[in-house]
Amino acid sequence: MRLFVSIDLPDALATEVESVQECLDDATGLNFTDPTQTHVTLKFLGEVSEARLPAVVEAIERGVEHADVDPFDAEFGGLGVFPSLNYINVVWLGVRDGTEEMVTLHEGIEAETTAIGFDAEGHDFTPHLTVARMEHSGGKEMVQECVTEGDPDAGEMRVECVNLTKSTLTPDGPKYETVERFPL
Repeated sequence: MRLFVSIDLPDALATEVESVQECLDDATGLNFTDPTQTHVTLKFLGEVSEARLPAVVEAIERGVEHADVDPFDAEFGGLGVFPSLNYINVVWLGVRDGTEEMVTLHEGIEAETTAIGFDAEGHDFTPHLTVARMEHSGGKEMVQECVTEGDPDAGEMRVECVNLTKSTLTPDGPKYETVERFPL
């Protein structure tokens, strides 16, 4: 099964994410994510066998415990891209408040999952919500303009848990299912 560790947005923020996506509607080459499935990925684990699941759950539990982060408020807004404005693969919505707590959670989970054999991230962790992927550069200039000149707000939420999420790839896009919740 394909797994990742996430902070999932409540349904109430899907409308806010969709509004942010609307400012990019005229940019060709973008494939928008489903606003109802928006999340902050703290750690992508990839394919994990069923037999390994108990060890993964224990590692995430330890990582969350060692991070020692209390429930916190997160606010989302501003646009960015990966890897750069000149070569855009992903368009994302930023985290204005709650970044420090998310980084701390990521570091705790990263330490515990790499200790049981998962690969370490090959880049710095930037908490974000993916709103679109760029399939071709037809709308690159419009995306660049939205990122540099726009500063959308997308609401806030109370973060009280971290989820282990199963991702099933389908022709209609990925489908997510919570495997386990880890309260803060």
